[in-house]
Amino acid sequence: MNSAIRIHQYGGPEVLTLETVTAGDPAAGEVRLRHSAIGLNFIDVYQRTGLYPLGAFPQTLGMEAAGVIEAVGPNGEGFSTGDRVAYAMDLGAYCNERTISVDKLVKLPDGIEDQTAAAMMLQGMTARYLLKSSYPGQAGDTILVMAAAGGVGTLLSQWANHLGVTVIGCVGSPEKARLAQEHGCHHTILYKDEDVAARVRDITGGAGVAAVYDSIGKATLTASLDSLRPTGTLVSFGNASGPISDFNIGLLAQKGSLYIQRPTLATYIRSRELLDQCAGDLFDAVQSGAVKVRIGQTYPLADVAQAHRDLDARKTTGATVLLP
Repeated sequence: MNSAIRIHQYGGPEVLTLETVTAGDPAAGEVRLRHSAIGLNFIDVYQRTGLYPLGAFPQTLGMEAAGVIEAVGPNGEGFSTGDRVAYAMDLGAYCNERTISVDKLVKLPDGIEDQTAAAMMLQGMTARYLLKSSYPGQAGDTILVMAAAGGVGTLLSQWANHLGVTVIGCVGSPEKARLAQEHGCHHTILYKDEDVAARVRDITGGAGVAAVYDSIGKATLTASLDSLRPTGTLVSFGNASGPISDFNIGLLAQKGSLYIQRPTLATYIRSRELLDQCAGDLFDAVQSGAVKVRIGQTYPLADVAQAHRDLDARKTTGATVLLP
């Protein structure tokens, strides 16, 4: 029996329903994939609530997973039955079994387990484009990472540290501060108790940081801009506190000729060449030990509503994996 978590309307975690569905046979350029592990991400929440509209209902949520190919359709060159694969940024992962285009898949190296892959594909490739493309971190830079104890935050901080970048992590509790420090942060700031921008100025001797990587959005916009050095870069890549709206672009001039980017992972893996390059860099970083993937919690797929509640309430740390 193939089970899937679907929604028939936008709303809270209660709209997530477990249903029986048929995966079907793969069409041309597709495979049928049996999932072994599924990643949970904030984009799932944005889609569940309608912040990121999905189109006609019902919809199966979930944007990343790992598993084994069970059947290959016509023109599925490069992939075979039994291959261990993973993907990110393809809607429909909250299920036991599905069909998916081979254009979305990458083969997993022997040294990376399925749960690790499901925990790191979306968040790890996000960390990769943030550090390699959005603002290429260089040895000697100092950066600020919002939500540094989260899934992307722990990967980004480790990777930046490996590149010789000094990392300041912004977190919500002493426990999360310790976790961030264990994952590459040289300094941590408790945003509930401290003035973030003032602490950044203290740490940097008044200079500010070269870049802020901010997945929080509306609530941290001012603190992020005020933490930057002149000509610094704010990379706003998430909306955990709500979307930024009515932004006055003139603030960038007033605060020091700043730059701002609102990127998406989909743009940075939009072709087979870019996907392979991004995933390959991630696999190399993990297999070398430079980046360690921490799975903070797992849930049965049937309990995904509770997983969403915990993610909404900022109760999760590191990556979250759903087990079919």
